[in-house]
Amino acid sequence: MTVASDETHLKALFLKGLAGDADAHRAFLAEAAGALRAYFRNRLRNAPEDAEDLVQETLIAVHTKRDTFDPRYPLSAWLYAIARYRLIDFVRRKKRRGIAIPIEDADDALFSAPAQEASDARRDVAALLERLPEKQRRAIQLIKLEQKSVREASALTGWSESDLKVSAHRGLKTLARLFREEESA
Repeated sequence: MTVASDETHLKALFLKGLAGDADAHRAFLAEAAGALRAYFRNRLRNAPEDAEDLVQETLIAVHTKRDTFDPRYPLSAWLYAIARYRLIDFVRRKKRRGIAIPIEDADDALFSAPAQEASDARRDVAALLERLPEKQRRAIQLIKLEQKSVREASALTGWSESDLKVSAHRGLKTLARLFREEESA
């Protein structure tokens, strides 16, 4: 079968299914699932186990969006557009979730010496703060780390409130730059 005849055949099954032919609808779902499975497996070579979930999600979306199909246009373009959006949603979800950790490794990953990590983080922040000018370092220490109000910090240092705000802001920008430099090194 050629691509054009596949398109014609699949479209005919889909339209018959829309008209109420249950057998044509089942045949459409089976053939569409096969095409979608190949589409997703080709794009998810590193995660083939997710392909079947995406096939099912796409078929559900096709069912719920079936009234948006315009018979004047190719069915495959409409079908693969839906599949593409399902794939984009999948990638976004996976990105938000972060790295998957097997459950047997969860204890080590989730409960690995938090006190040590906190100590390391404090030491890293202290080292970066030391690289700031005195005024910026003091403003950040009082306002951000000790959580004093700007008014309280002003009373302690004798600096104006606006001077403290500017110093803290500039110091935070410098810290962010220093942190990026440390990460890329």
